[in-house]
Amino acid sequence: MNHETLNGKVAVVTGGGGVLCGKMAETLAAQGMKVVVLSRKEENAQKTVDQITEQGGEAVAFACDVTKKQNIEETNKKIQQHYDKYHVLINGAGGNHPEAKTTNEEFSMKDVEDAETSSFFDVTEEGLDHVFRVNFTGAVLATQVFLPHMIHDEQSTVINISSMSAPSPMTKVPGYSAAKAAVENFTQWFAVHMAKENIRCNAIAPGFFLTKQNYSLLMDENDQMTPRSQKIMNQTPMGRFGQPDDLSGTLLWLADPAYSTFITGVTVPVDGGFMAYSGV
Repeated sequence: MNHETLNGKVAVVTGGGGVLCGKMAETLAAQGMKVVVLSRKEENAQKTVDQITEQGGEAVAFACDVTKKQNIEETNKKIQQHYDKYHVLINGAGGNHPEAKTTNEEFSMKDVEDAETSSFFDVTEEGLDHVFRVNFTGAVLATQVFLPHMIHDEQSTVINISSMSAPSPMTKVPGYSAAKAAVENFTQWFAVHMAKENIRCNAIAPGFFLTKQNYSLLMDENDQMTPRSQKIMNQTPMGRFGQPDDLSGTLLWLADPAYSTFITGVTVPVDGGFMAYSGV
């Protein structure tokens, strides 16, 4: 344990049933934090909790839909039966929607005429609404609900999860890119808004990590890189996908006020050099 300041404090992690945020929950628990793991499906959150408890940590799991404020409030009441105040909130819930993206990188009228291809004109209101609610609105709503328990005599921090697609939108995913850009903007706004209340807010922007959620997008049926993932590798100076543990150092730095007490309103890329490389 290197971050004694975190020992005994409470972290709430939305999206904690996923690979990356699940690892974040485990990382915080390893420093002695009591971790509340939230996921849309409780069984996914429980898997993370089982990993934590097997390693001697303390954690509880709850189902929580961050797109619905009433559901977050009901979940918070359950959490309050265990812990009365929180010190770290990770807004990690996120995702995409098939009706918020295009099949091809560049527009062609042939795509409009092809029923099997999603063009820009096939991006739906429902798809966009879903992506914004789960990535952006959900982060705002969760922060609203949990924030009253984070304002106390100790410094607290909110950590949002951004994306490489926020500063420079990736092709095919206009909804996701715009939603993550909104997350970064909210991170800055909230950091300013809460600075006098001893609340810091920052974001982590993971590069390209190979997880079970995106495996089929980045690897083909023969476990070889797809043309899209090869483009990612060509743009990543370190020449590999990220591993969940690669986020741990940045997470602990931002979470621990002993290390980052004067850091707020920033987004930290963890991307193997992706953002630094011009391509030539």
